[in-house]
Amino acid sequence: MATITTADFKNGIGLRIKDKVVTIVEFQHVKPGKGGAFVRYKTKDIKTGRVVENTCNAGTKFESVMLSTREMQYLYNDGNDFIFMDNETYEQVPVPEDFIADNAKWLKENDVCQLLYADDDLMGVNPPMFIEVQITQTDPGFKGDTVQGSTKPATIETGAVVQVPMYLNEGEMIKVDTRDGKFVSRV
Repeated sequence: MATITTADFKNGIGLRIKDKVVTIVEFQHVKPGKGGAFVRYKTKDIKTGRVVENTCNAGTKFESVMLSTREMQYLYNDGNDFIFMDNETYEQVPVPEDFIADNAKWLKENDVCQLLYADDDLMGVNPPMFIEVQITQTDPGFKGDTVQGSTKPATIETGAVVQVPMYLNEGEMIKVDTRDGKFVSRV
């Protein structure tokens, strides 16, 4: 259990505060004319994404956490767990469904994802930034449906529903941004 002080703060460093793993988003050392120096810092909870602003005295000690990401290939869902494979060691890692949460709708077999670890504990799974998927269900497009900005819902092969332009039909391949769930382009 390594400890660091506020003098060692850097953006992106991992800390364990009250049994939560957080990263430092930004920090500022403040030396007022009167009184002792203090540090104002913002942290982001890795699991929830919540950003919190805090202050502490200069020199306060914190427990350091080693953050790392490993690229793994998503293989399949066995009903309870999502199975990922390390491309270097070929080790298969089961990840519980509740751990992936909303990102499950962007997982497509054989895509490479990033698994975030704090020390040796799995903290989260990030799907690829863009995925290429097939539209499995949508209302048919008609000639002349090219009105600027009009969209319709479409179900893609992963089960997610995205808004697509009116001219797209079932069976077409599209590119989707997994960060916000928006249509990017036709493939």
